[in-house]
Amino acid sequence: MGLGVAGLEAVATAQRLGAVVEGYDVRPDTKAEALSLGATFVDTGVDATGKGGYARALTDEEKTKVTAALTKHIQAADLIITTAAIPGKASPKLINKAQVAGMKHGSVIVDLSAEGGGNCEDSQPGKTVRIGQVTIAAPLNVPSLLSQDASELYAHNIYNLLTLMLKDNIIKVDWTDEVLAGTALTNDGKMCEAPPEKPPAKPAPPAGEAAKPVAKVA
Repeated sequence: MGLGVAGLEAVATAQRLGAVVEGYDVRPDTKAEALSLGATFVDTGVDATGKGGYARALTDEEKTKVTAALTKHIQAADLIITTAAIPGKASPKLINKAQVAGMKHGSVIVDLSAEGGGNCEDSQPGKTVRIGQVTIAAPLNVPSLLSQDASELYAHNIYNLLTLMLKDNIIKVDWTDEVLAGTALTNDGKMCEAPPEKPPAKPAPPAGEAAKPVAKVA
């Protein structure tokens, strides 16, 4: 659950080990990547793609729709790995207590978003707990467990960021680049303010369906 870097690696590893794998993300454009790794993509009909390729927070209506669509998949799973995170905000809750209560005996949840509070309502950051018949692991500071790999990944990311900023070894920042503009803290002696978040777009009515009149209240 969550098909970013960690989620896709989890999909690939589970697939190599012979598991039957399903992948889920609120960003439908991750479907092709999940399929390319041999997983089935769970489509809930909700698109929550946000800025910079990250996911945005779901509305209450979207949460209800997603929960209904995911429950049968969650309760059929032997192992669930959650990796969903929203930068600067608490981790979205993808698995509620009722869904955990309905999971199979001996099933396991590995919550890799424990740093932000966890994707599961029953997760206890930094602990492995048993809730009924389900084991929930919510480790903290996972990169410290793989320090060499984490250092190489960090160095690779910094290198890629610098290549966006340097042209012929001269710093030339393209302020129309969403990644660079969102990363900058100061520019030309001034603080860079993040642009205000846009509210999620309302879904268009089905084709051929006329818009319903809105009643006006005095």
